[in-house]
Amino acid sequence: MCFYTQQTKSAIQVENRFNATIQDKAAFESQQRINGFTFPKTPVITNKKPTIIQHFNWGLIPFWAQDDSIKKYTLNAKIETLHQKPSFKNIYNNRCLIPADGFFEWQWLDIKGKKKQAFLITLPNYELFSFAGIWSEWLDKNTGELINTYSIITTEANEFMAEIHNSKKRMPVILNEKNELNWLHADPIENFKTVDIELTAQII
Repeated sequence: MCFYTQQTKSAIQVENRFNATIQDKAAFESQQRINGFTFPKTPVITNKKPTIIQHFNWGLIPFWAQDDSIKKYTLNAKIETLHQKPSFKNIYNNRCLIPADGFFEWQWLDIKGKKKQAFLITLPNYELFSFAGIWSEWLDKNTGELINTYSIITTEANEFMAEIHNSKKRMPVILNEKNELNWLHADPIENFKTVDIELTAQII
């Protein structure tokens, strides 16, 4: 799974890497640790506006939701069931990139997970990458506010991540510059089930 991430680069670094402009510079901040369970606003790039970096809330709220309580269950979306789950099946082609330079995972050191070791996972040179995501618009009927939200796509852990996330053996779908446009252009979901990218881990 993926509930804790980081994005420590500057605004100009993110803009240059993704060849896009940050819409609201005042909302942009570098963060050492982003906690999904606080449902923060973070930078995203959508298929609808691929040259603009916007800020969406982490925790997808489908358009049909009566309230926002579902968001605590939609921080992640399994790539294998995107076409089936009610929260995602109508919007799985609403693709987005979530810029990041790391994420956190815990390795179980005993069979029940009472002892755990935290790891920071990055690219070998700490450069920017993106998580594959999907996004949604939700109208808060109480306030009239249109809220944009997203989920990070997860898949079966590759060999490297299976050693670290050794309980559920899942990992986020990590994209690089070669396949980010393919994701935004709604290439078949099946093309992204395997994460073939070099990662490194450090104990924290």
